[in-house]
Amino acid sequence: MRKALLAALLFCNLHSIAHAAPPKPKLIIALVVDQFRYDYLTRFRSEYNAGFDRLLTKGAVFTNAHHVSAPTVTAIGHSTFMSGATPSLSGIAGNEWYDRDLKRSVTSVSDDGVKLVGGVAGRAGSSPHRLLVSTVGDELKMQGLDSKVIGISIKDRSAILPGGHMADGAYWYDSESNAWVTSTYYREELPQWVKDVNLQHPAQKYQKSTWLPFDASKTGAKPFCSFVPGTDAPPCGAIEATPWGNEMIEEFAERALVEEKMGQHGSTDILAVSFSSNDYIGHALGPDAPEVRDISIRTDRLLGKFLDAVDKQVGAGNFLLVMTADHGVSPLPEISAARRMPGGRLSQADLVTRAQDALSAKYGTGKWVVAQATAALYLNSELIHSKNLNRAEVEDVAAEALRSAPHAFRVYTGEALMSGRVPDDFVTSAFRNGYFPQRSADILFLSEPFYIFGQHGTSHGTPFNYDTHVPIIFLGAGIKAGSYYQRVGVTDIAPTLTSILGVPFPSGSVGRVLSEIFE
Repeated sequence: MRKALLAALLFCNLHSIAHAAPPKPKLIIALVVDQFRYDYLTRFRSEYNAGFDRLLTKGAVFTNAHHVSAPTVTAIGHSTFMSGATPSLSGIAGNEWYDRDLKRSVTSVSDDGVKLVGGVAGRAGSSPHRLLVSTVGDELKMQGLDSKVIGISIKDRSAILPGGHMADGAYWYDSESNAWVTSTYYREELPQWVKDVNLQHPAQKYQKSTWLPFDASKTGAKPFCSFVPGTDAPPCGAIEATPWGNEMIEEFAERALVEEKMGQHGSTDILAVSFSSNDYIGHALGPDAPEVRDISIRTDRLLGKFLDAVDKQVGAGNFLLVMTADHGVSPLPEISAARRMPGGRLSQADLVTRAQDALSAKYGTGKWVVAQATAALYLNSELIHSKNLNRAEVEDVAAEALRSAPHAFRVYTGEALMSGRVPDDFVTSAFRNGYFPQRSADILFLSEPFYIFGQHGTSHGTPFNYDTHVPIIFLGAGIKAGSYYQRVGVTDIAPTLTSILGVPFPSGSVGRVLSEIFE
């Protein structure tokens, strides 16, 4: 009996040891690659030899990781990343939404109460004030620990939302000013090192560059685009939509690493970095374009360069990196057609017309639709109230009109989502997770797979796998390398990080701890 008890205790101890959280790192690198589908890791695997190669060979790689809410867009992906909260809890219902009180559209981070710092004087700034929940960084700093939290990206929402409310800084690139900026939410004046970066006019050094394929010779290669006038190459346009946008982010992140002494404070620091250029390129050209292969390979090399800098700053065994993407993307409809796959282009205006006509026919003329967010419609609350109508019935009339639209897959109303008058499947679950009544639209339209809105390029936003399936990779001391095939959510990242740090879960976190990766 005694031997059996000792054996049981030994088993429990070994089991506990096997799942003990890794040691607290000096630095957490929270990395997002914008619009980086999981299959980019496998399709281009043979061409990775730097950052992605290091993650895939030495990291814990989740092959079946997904976003669990819709719409799948940048602001939602970045807010979920470090909060573990779906939009139904975080309040980040999209990149932008119609504010029913202000009667105008707002972005996920727009803030009339703060000013831009470092850019054109007098412009409104951005802040996390619309985020209703805490992040990993917030929970860390609320413990009174000597930690520094900084976010960096070209996009303001991508720099701000992962860091949360208590971040020491968030920096994004303002193309109008050709400068890295922040807002008075964080500080009244840019740090000297950021001023120094801006004095070098970060984008200008690329203004005589030509984007050639990464592995092509300069003499015989056909360029993707060029900033050099008078060449045969197409003009590059905005710096954000070229590989040099990511290079600017990486260079700025390296500078922040050193100047802010990341990883050298009394407790764990967090540096959140989001590479944005992949998204701009993917939107314009689609996931099958050679430019997407090229930017993926270049991101591998940039990440390798950045990891070398982190190794030098804090030591290879002293940091933890977690990498994901904020969403995927749909193929170009023209590519789908060539493959004899479903797909096509739909009209946003058609949705408005159908809803408007149906409501006018039943209830009388008036401006029934006051705003639109791609395939989501906001109805005129004042008009509904003035006519003393039942809101749920009005929503149902509009939704029924949209169900007859070409390639309608599912149409939800806000009232139906709240009351449960909806099918019970993964699509509905995603829309429930993405619905925040005060900010989300009244009518939510989902097209059939591979059908998108817009006449050029491609997009994302659906709960289908091509938009939800993204990488999740952990790399660092105490992390058990290998491939993990179970389905997990991006919502699982934040509770896993807080468990490692020994701080409370973020306030809206709904995921689980990925303890299987603990050595």
